[in-house]
This record gives sequence, structure tokens and C-alpha cells, in this order.
Amino acid sequence: MPKHRLYAGAFLLGLLTHGKAFAQLQNMKLLNEPIDISDDFRSFTNTYYLADSLGKFDPATASGEVQYKRYNYYTRQAFNNMLGVLRPAAANEFPTTEYAAAPALPFSLEFVSARTVRIRAASGPQLHPNAESLMLVGGRAPVDTKSWQYSQVAGGHRYTSAYGSVTVLTYPWHVEIRDAQGKLLTKTIHHRDNADASYTPVMPFSFVRRAQDYSRSMSAAFALSPDEKIFGCGESFTQFNKRGQKVVLWADDANGVQNETMYKPIPFFMSSRGYGMFMHTSSPITCDFGKYFNAVNSLLIGDDALDLFVFLGEPKDVLDEYTTLTGKAAMPPLWSFGFWQSRITYFSEKEGREIAGKLRENRIPADVIHFDTGWFTTDWRTDYKFAPARFADPKGMITDLKKEGFHISLWQLPYFTPRNTLTPELIAKGLVVKDAKGNLPYEDATLDFSNPATVTWYQDKIAGLLKLGVGAIKVDFGEAAPATGLYYSGRTGFYEHNLYPLRYNKAVADITRKVSGDNIIWARSTWAGSQRYPLHWGGDAENTDDAMAAELRGGLSFGLSGFSFWSHDIGGFVERTPEDLFTRWAAFGMLSSHTRSHGAPPKEAWLLSPEFLKNFRLADEMRYKLMPYIYAQARQCTQKGLPMVRALFVEFPQDAGAWLVDNEYMFGSDMLVAPMFEAAPQRNVYLPAGKWIDYQSGQVYAGGWQTIKPGAVQAVVLVRDGAMIPHIKLAQSTMQMDWKSLHLVAYAADAQAAKGYVCLPADNVLREVTLTKQGSAFQLANDPLKGKVKWQVQTNAEYAKAGE
Repeated sequence: MPKHRLYAGAFLLGLLTHGKAFAQLQNMKLLNEPIDISDDFRSFTNTYYLADSLGKFDPATASGEVQYKRYNYYTRQAFNNMLGVLRPAAANEFPTTEYAAAPALPFSLEFVSARTVRIRAASGPQLHPNAESLMLVGGRAPVDTKSWQYSQVAGGHRYTSAYGSVTVLTYPWHVEIRDAQGKLLTKTIHHRDNADASYTPVMPFSFVRRAQDYSRSMSAAFALSPDEKIFGCGESFTQFNKRGQKVVLWADDANGVQNETMYKPIPFFMSSRGYGMFMHTSSPITCDFGKYFNAVNSLLIGDDALDLFVFLGEPKDVLDEYTTLTGKAAMPPLWSFGFWQSRITYFSEKEGREIAGKLRENRIPADVIHFDTGWFTTDWRTDYKFAPARFADPKGMITDLKKEGFHISLWQLPYFTPRNTLTPELIAKGLVVKDAKGNLPYEDATLDFSNPATVTWYQDKIAGLLKLGVGAIKVDFGEAAPATGLYYSGRTGFYEHNLYPLRYNKAVADITRKVSGDNIIWARSTWAGSQRYPLHWGGDAENTDDAMAAELRGGLSFGLSGFSFWSHDIGGFVERTPEDLFTRWAAFGMLSSHTRSHGAPPKEAWLLSPEFLKNFRLADEMRYKLMPYIYAQARQCTQKGLPMVRALFVEFPQDAGAWLVDNEYMFGSDMLVAPMFEAAPQRNVYLPAGKWIDYQSGQVYAGGWQTIKPGAVQAVVLVRDGAMIPHIKLAQSTMQMDWKSLHLVAYAADAQAAKGYVCLPADNVLREVTLTKQGSAFQLANDPLKGKVKWQVQTNAEYAKAGE
């Protein structure tokens, strides 16, 4: 064992044997450790204001005031057991005439659409209550003045639309959310709801005033139903259903995919009850989804005001509403859907050209070669310049490779080490985040993207690369904006840290679109709104079966947070990937929205065994033949806010079993993929009701649990009965594909018609195509392109036979 580990072990053992030292260990904080504000709501030093009753209220504007009552924690002991309980507290300010003991504070409902209502509450004066928000499309939420009708009800006020209702009750103060049939979906929690019904002390809808600095944070507490499930919150690698979990929303370098921290937290979730919620803030958030008390969903929001959007409907409705508000993904270029070849790292022009040659020599279809940390003169030291000693003619290299069907992707990050030659310039120009003294808060200088001058400086550097012909910039890191830093925006990192990934994503996406016209970045970190700037990948996965499964859970959660496009490092990142795992992960990777092989070498298929090369090529070829399906499904995702890697219940919300599955997914609307997470001859697969056709074998399965063997491509891949899947002739690059000749393949067991979509890259128009059965064959029922494309209509059996 290394000496430093022995020393660390002895140190920890010493702490563990001393009670006081152990308590100190528990309170240790590391740089950029996620901020969990839940302890602030259990502190005996703080003061709590519990929402009690509705004060004045104007039904015409749906606004008024909520009366809050003051409480503190007190101890109650019973037979050697101590509880902290809330009790009413007297005012403690002086002079007593100047401060409200039980403040009446603003509350309002705002109606965004027939499915979306905005709930706002404040714990104190808001000097900029309607400031533009980077998270919202156009900076502000729309207002719907027609869809909601007011009525007075016993004890309160009700607003009703075609999709549900919102009721505000005077006392006890509640906001109740119902569906169109009147079923209660959720409601706010009042102190009386649990005070007499449980011995467990529960924090209701309230806000905390901290004794240390008088800062305030909201606790938006809502009821959970017995069988309710919660999904979303970004790329979360823990269990798929968040019910019973505490989720901390703070952007963090997760250093893998098997822990609870997140590269991509998103303050949005959806419920199996038929609603979703977006916490419109960039402050730290801790969501206790019934972990502490299983009937209460406690949204502990660091902000001193609550701005909560509630969406009504099934998952597709909720995602459409949420992404209409915060933005839908732009359509990435066709070439980005091809295979990206990478490793950490290629160091030279010679190496890049050799990789391109080997890809073509080994007939591995590919569209992108990525240069990671080593294209600078000093590895990892970002200076936006190709190392002249190793890249004699970068522009010539890029031009030549593009002729061969390859785009180039380049790595960089927004942190500048002390030895970086750009660091003095950034400091001198005031383009970096500062600390309270005006110095650097960390060892590295961090670009301050809240400063327009920083964005201009940075985009000029990126533009220089794009003008050389670079296709995409890897927007790496972004999770470590200083939490205590001071930003040009006038705010601290408490509000800017989580917003940093969105600013970073936007800066690169905007300049890329301006220079090349393409909607493409390759980013690791996000916040709400980042989905507008595709695309994002899953971070530094471990090379294990468990990591592969966790990666999918993260991708499914990410897709349920408004993101259409997502990728992951095939085989994992950290170490050399075992061939068997690499083969199984390749099938999963090739059937994701975007696909890249990246990480510790070797990551090139020809450097492994001939058997692996064969299997890898098969998976890659499957993807390239499916490119018309992938591209059309991607286009639909951009229009509806849907994910390409899609939880089963998005397509089958009425299927109770679909809500329980987290180890398979819909790839678009018509293909179901069950990856092989273990080396096994078969796996259990849950199929929603109806018939399913094995994409590789043609075998037909009924709905329910089935035991299925993977095909030559190591995954179970099934197609819905009645789906039309468009294919294209295999090419080694998307640039070489002939989109004027497509195969329309009907997958039908009982279905008499097969429907699907086609979208040509030339115009990006999504068109529905229907095939109808005539005898044992299918024919085109409609030609939406009126002869511009040569269609070859086949059954899946005919297509498979022709492929052989």
C-alpha cells in the first residue's frame, strides 16, 4: 500500500477514536463540495416562518399576501430520546415597533399556458422581481390571459383550465393542484397537516431566516401520494425513481457515474401523478423527495424567493411545456450523429491523420476525430493554439480530413492555471471571477461569463479555431465556478455557480453557430436551459458493468429533464476497457443519440482483438444504416422536447410496468433497446403491451416479461409492431450518404399499416410516411416528397435477407 494511504488511514483512525475530533471530521468541507442547505432547516439557532393563512387577495390578478407565523426549534425529551420540535416564537428584534413578528408577504399565481401555472412567493423585498432570466426563452415567461377561469369556492379561490385547476385556500393556507377530472395531484403542506397526525416533526411550507447572516431560503413543501414516483433532476446516476431520495442540485465534477453528485443537475422533475415542477432559480437546491418523511416532498430552495412552475399532463405534455418555457434543443448537424473517435489524447497532426487512415482502412464508419487535452504545446494548458512543433499545418490537416469525411473536435476548459501565459492578461483585463478582496478565489483563474467583455474575449479565441475549419468545441468542466466568488453580474457564486454551465454552453454554442452555422458543442456540465445548446455527454464513467448501468440511469433522468441529445464514453473512461464490456457498451453507445469512444487507451477498435473489431464494426454499421431513422427521430425531439434515449413510460404512460423499468429504453419512438449489462447469453426484458419484433432476428414477442438473447450486435433491439423504420445504404461517413435513395422497412406482426418519419438533411422538414399492407407485401400509401426520393419498400424479413 502506498505510504500516503497508510498515513491517511492512521489519521482517520485517530479521528474516529476521539469523539470531538470525529465531529470535526464530519464538518470538513472540500473545495466545491455540493451545498446541501437541508441542515439550515433543522438548526436551533435559526428562525422559521411557516405559511399560515391567506391575507389580502385579488382574484382578478391572482395575487395577494400570505401570513407567516414565527417558530423556533425546541427540544422535547422522552425516555432518553430527544426530538427537535417547532413551537411558536415571540419576536426577538428591537425596537419592537419596527419589525413584523408575523409578516404578510407577497404571493401570486401567474398563468403561462393552459397546462402551466407559476407560483411565486417571497420571504422579503425583491428589488428586481421581474428581471430577465437566462433560463427562460426570451428572458421571460409568457402570460396566458384566456385559458384559466376564476371561481370562488368554499374557503378560497379556484382557477380552472381544460387540463386542471389550482385552488388557493384561506386557512389553513393551501395551494391545491388537480387534474381535469378533479383528482388531487399534490398540495402545499401546512403546519397543521402533520402536527397532530404524526410524532415526526415536519417542516411545512415556510422559509428560514439564518441567525448567522439573516439570509433567507424557501421550503416549498408538497404532499406525496402513496404510489407516487419522481423522476428527473438532471443526469442523476442514483436510483431512477427519486422517491425516497435526497437530491442536491449543485453542479459538481462527479468524478464518475456511480455516486450521488452530478455534472448536470437540473431544477426540474416530473411525477407519475401527472405533473412536473421547475424550480426557477440558480441557487443551491436540496430536494427531499420523501426521504425524511415519506408523505412530504420538501423542495429546499436556497433562493430567498420561490418561483415555481407547475406543469399538468402526461410525460410528453410536461416535457413539451417545460421545454417551451426553457427552450427546446436546436437541431445538430447530420455529421454529429456519426461516430466520434477519441482517446485521452492524440498529440499530433501525424497521429490524427493516422487515426483517420486506420478508420477507413478497417471500414469503421466515422465522422469525427477528437483531439483531447494534448493539442496545445503543454498538455492540459489551454492557449487555443495548436502546438507548432507537432501540428505543422493544422488548417491543411483539417481541410484534408474533411475531404475524407471527418470533422475535427477540440478540447478546452475555462480555468487557467498559474503558469498559463494567458492568465496575466485575463487578470489585468478583469475577465475572471474575484474573491472578496479582489484577488483570485482559487489557484486557477476562472473566466467570468457573466461579464460581456469576457464572453467577447473568449469567443474571439474560439472563433479563430472554428475559422480554421474545426467542427466542434468540447466544452469540458464548468462545474467549479467559485461558490464564494464575486461576479461581474453583481452576485456571488451562491447564485452564479449553477448558472455558470449555462453561460459557458451558450458562449460556445453562439459563436459556433455564428461562424459555421452548426448547432453543436460537446459539453459536460449543464443547468436549466442548457438543452438549447446540444449536445452533452455523460462524463468520466468507470469501466465496469455497474457503471454502464448507472450511465443509462443518468441518461434516462437527463432525458426526463428536457434534454433531447446525450452521449457517453463507450466502454467507460478511467482505465483500459475489458473487451467483453467494450463490446456490450458499444451496442449501447451506437444506439444513443450521439456516440463517441473516448477514455484511457486503447480506444481504437483495431488495437484490440479481431473478434472485437468485427463486433464493433457491426454495431457501428447498424447505426449508419439507421441514420434516416435517427435523424428523423432527432428532428421530432427538437420539436416536442423529447429525449432520444427515452424512458419507457414516456411512450407508455398508462402501462404501470413501464414506470418501474430503468435498464432499458426507447430509442426514439419506435425502437426498444435493452443493453447487456452483464456477460450473459440472455436477459429479462419488459415489453409494454402489443407485439414487438426483434430487429436482428425477426422473432416476434408479446408484451410482458420476456427472456431474450441479444443478436450479433450485443444488445436486445426490438421494434414496435406497425412501425416503419427508414434505412440508408451503408457509407463510411454521413458526408458520403445518398439521401435520394432510402429503404422504408415495415415491421409488422399483426399491423396492417406501418408508420414512421423521414427527415432529409437538405431541408430538415419532418414528414410522416405510411406503408399499407397489400397481401403479404407493403406499399407506399403516400409520398410526401413527390418523387424526389427513390423509395424501396420492404418488410423487415426482406430487408434482412437483402442485407445478407
